Amino acid sequence: MTVLNDSTLLPNGLSVEAAREQAARTYELDRTHVFHSWSAQAEITPMTIVASEGCHVWDGDGNRLLDFSSMLVNTNIGHQHPKVVAAIADQAAKLCTVAPQYANDARSEAARLIAERTPGDLNKVFFTNAGADAVEHAVRMARLHTGRHKVLARYRSYHGGTETAINLTGEPRRWPNDRGNAGVVHFFGPFLYRSQFHATTEAQECERALAHLHELIRMEGPSTIAAIILESIPGTAGIMVPPAGYLAGVRELCDEYGIIFIADEVMAGFGRTGKWFAIDHFDVTPDLLTFAKGVNSGYVPLGGVAISPAIADTFAHRPYPGGLTYSGHPLATAAAVATLNAMAEEGIVENAARIGSEVLAPALQEMAARHRCIGEVRGAGVFWAIELVADQVTREPLAPYGSSSPAMNAVISECKKAGLLPFANYNRIHVVPPCTITDELAREGLAILDRALDVADATLNAS
Repeated sequence: MTVLNDSTLLPNGLSVEAAREQAARTYELDRTHVFHSWSAQAEITPMTIVASEGCHVWDGDGNRLLDFSSMLVNTNIGHQHPKVVAAIADQAAKLCTVAPQYANDARSEAARLIAERTPGDLNKVFFTNAGADAVEHAVRMARLHTGRHKVLARYRSYHGGTETAINLTGEPRRWPNDRGNAGVVHFFGPFLYRSQFHATTEAQECERALAHLHELIRMEGPSTIAAIILESIPGTAGIMVPPAGYLAGVRELCDEYGIIFIADEVMAGFGRTGKWFAIDHFDVTPDLLTFAKGVNSGYVPLGGVAISPAIADTFAHRPYPGGLTYSGHPLATAAAVATLNAMAEEGIVENAARIGSEVLAPALQEMAARHRCIGEVRGAGVFWAIELVADQVTREPLAPYGSSSPAMNAVISECKKAGLLPFANYNRIHVVPPCTITDELAREGLAILDRALDVADATLNAS
């Protein structure tokens, strides 16, 4: 960890001393007034972030940390990218806000740039404020288009925190919110490492997962099912890259039964996997595609739904019953235009692909061969998960499903002490730095993580 002198200036122009004073006041106000998401309020001590730049953030004590989390896997272009910051300032100077019923240049250009990159003919874009409401509206569109109500979603998934989105989610954060009345039916997707299908190969896992889904469709009644929603590569739930042929098989089932295929690209989209969208790895075109996060690196809240011509035509002469005051907000869409242009001009998507194949993949595989606590590594681009286990033979997780453990907490603490900000979920560490990361910084972060995993190994060796 880099600790700076009190007089050193941070990227935002504050001295470390001034930043510490500001951070103390910020923390006091936070604990007094701010209600945090997904948290028991009295049991958290949130880190204060006072500055950020590129692949680094600075905490309230003036410590610099390498951001291997991309915050919530959204700062794909890195922190404080000058072109995006300038675009937001320029837009604010000419048009800060406008109601969504009026056309504005930032929204129109953002829609064009997104449509250029979406697979197939998804050429219409409905803008939302974030990923969860993108999912809400995609499901609403599918239900209205088909006249059906049920939606199938996989276990080990995350689709957002709003009412429909949290019920679609296939992990423990759904449980306190689920009353079983949302019209959602969950199924098992392919995940060979923890196979529900007793498979021993990726091909078997794919075949059996598709057979399971097909049987579920038949048992639920195809005429009742509006949509199947899948994260192209599930993110928060574990970065499980689907086997070859799986998403194509889902597409075929949807076509057979007139079911809408919704691809959730909120976390995996816009360069994170080394392609513009994760589904591009599989040569499949969904009917609806949800996005957020990486479209403008989270600099201003923005999400959306890319829509096929058939579904768009449903609402050509029939009003779509949905909207948002800030749909296509000019500050957010101006940030998206600048982000997408910078990503193209600077080869950021290509960099993510290269970093993944040349740096992250070989290093993580080598670490897995040495560390007793690693069960599996998997991913693509700058989107990787390290599955930590207490026993490599039984595959017992290092932390229970839906919770943490002292061993996991020790690994996270060790990372932070050494200057790395990790993304952790249950028994996994996700390696998800900005798509702009350099070879040198990627290797620096991996070295810190490597040493932190020694702590987990030591715990296992002592038990």
